[in-house]
Amino acid sequence: MFFDVSIDMRVDDHAFALEFTSDAKLTALVGPSGVGKTSTLNAIAGLLRPQSGRIAVAGEVLFDSAQGVDLPPEKRGAGYVFQDARLFPHRKVSSNLAYGEKLAAPDKRWITTDEVVSLLEIGHLLDRLPVTLSGGEARRVAIGRALLSAPRFLLLDEPLASLDESRAETLLSLIERLRDELDLPMLLVSHSSAEVERLAGRVIEMTPQKPA
Repeated sequence: MFFDVSIDMRVDDHAFALEFTSDAKLTALVGPSGVGKTSTLNAIAGLLRPQSGRIAVAGEVLFDSAQGVDLPPEKRGAGYVFQDARLFPHRKVSSNLAYGEKLAAPDKRWITTDEVVSLLEIGHLLDRLPVTLSGGEARRVAIGRALLSAPRFLLLDEPLASLDESRAETLLSLIERLRDELDLPMLLVSHSSAEVERLAGRVIEMTPQKPA
């Protein structure tokens, strides 16, 4: 089982519960804004702590309130691609990629910089600063940085948001390649039914929950 999640969350004044399992290579979380999709990614990555529940990915328990398990983010093996890319603005693309590689112990690395550059078709971007990149280019670099950190799984938060049709299609095709060519479970947050239909092997629909 790639994802096995059963959590109760409270973020500020919003509370929700979510339970799902998935053995699909790419699983999608869908639902209206504010329902808790990004909070779920943050909980899996270890950036938010559920009130209770259990999170396991690829057979490893990352969080279990009953057993007292709560691995820190750096021990979870998540490659997290945020919606806003979050590249270092003062570093060239090559340096942003190198930062991701430094996060992985040498004996844990399973993909090289050259392989990432080829897979994501970003060789022509290596000497550029993030400010000169389009939204789609920045997200490809962010995915590359995440892959070079040698993740056990990948979290993608609205990777196609705000992209024009051409750039969205390019990135969509690249995510398909990641899904098909890498042994890497992926959890995708999306508002696009077309994107989900094309990419996801399992879809989890999150709905607003009434206050208790």
